[in-house]
Amino acid sequence: MNALGFAWRSLVRQPARATLGILGVAAVGALLFDMLLLSEGLVISMRELLDRMGFEIRVTATDQLPGRGPDILDAAAVASSIATLPSVRSVMTMRTEDATIEQSDGTELRASLLGAGGESLRPWTVLRGRDVSGQREIVVNDYASRTLGVEPDATVTLRASCAGGAEAPPPMEFRIVGVAEFPFDTPGASELGTTASALAAACGAEAESSADFIVVQSTGDADAAAGEISALRPDLRPFTNDQAIGQMERGGFTYFRQISSVLTTVTLSFAMLLITVLLTVSVNQRLGEVAALRALGFSRRRVVLDVLCESALIVGIGGILSLPLGMLLAMWLDKILKGMPGIPTSLHFFVFEPQALWMHAALLAATAILAALYPMRIVARLPIAATLRNEVIG
Repeated sequence: MNALGFAWRSLVRQPARATLGILGVAAVGALLFDMLLLSEGLVISMRELLDRMGFEIRVTATDQLPGRGPDILDAAAVASSIATLPSVRSVMTMRTEDATIEQSDGTELRASLLGAGGESLRPWTVLRGRDVSGQREIVVNDYASRTLGVEPDATVTLRASCAGGAEAPPPMEFRIVGVAEFPFDTPGASELGTTASALAAACGAEAESSADFIVVQSTGDADAAAGEISALRPDLRPFTNDQAIGQMERGGFTYFRQISSVLTTVTLSFAMLLITVLLTVSVNQRLGEVAALRALGFSRRRVVLDVLCESALIVGIGGILSLPLGMLLAMWLDKILKGMPGIPTSLHFFVFEPQALWMHAALLAATAILAALYPMRIVARLPIAATLRNEVIG
């Protein structure tokens, strides 16, 4: 019988201890898997969110100041000049203002009104109805649709509150043409989308004149496009998605990596101690059996390998069970974390990637080897004659 089969029989003969070890490894393995997903999950999710918006570069003013209002003046002209660059495919201006919608019961619903300037790009995804195409047309998110009790083709009265616009712009009627999903939707928040010119009209301006920022889609090389934009307009600051993600990784996202590293170390230490104790107890109870096997011709290498295989079986079975358990735990934890205020519904803290699976397997394999070192040392140095004599006398 090979070492793996012999180790399996040793586990089967002690079902309670084997079950305890496997369940313990499954529990800590699930937590380990979740920590690996958490370490890069927010970065991956944010990258996917930015890529899903369809642009690779975000352009802001270099001299933006808090409370100043829209950052880029004469945004339409700036966007037109950027669109002429050879590495640029399309350009869109974006401006966000506060707005209130009058409800049928006389109350007002606060909302965020996004104005997008450009023909080929839209930051939202239409779920029902169609996209905006003319003046005084808006799309709303699902929360606003349910709160207002409206569907496409309904008409709402909207009052914008704009920085740099008319002091008290009059309310305007807008026709809802679609229900859309916005990239940074947050639970319980109303989001509205329209054209830049319609937003300017709602703010009391005659034409589109300013934007919070400009987003750009390149022909393939985002870094080259960002360089051309900087050369064309030194007063603007272009950021590629990779640069934005890099800043996030060096900033707030390091908090989750630190948590992940600490909890990963704790879970691996607990798993190693648990397996070491179980194997040591098992080996100490079978010292007479091990000595008899050595006397019958089993080599030192063979009995050591039996202990290592027993550790590998406990960790292997527990590790396999930990994957579905970890995914369920990740879904539950992700739901809890996304309940924090201001977290977009499309953002996830736990994101699966193949690298996490391989890292999970490698860490558990290392744990199985380290946990088996002490019981392997016991059987390797076991005095055969003295052990057999003690077994007979005992």
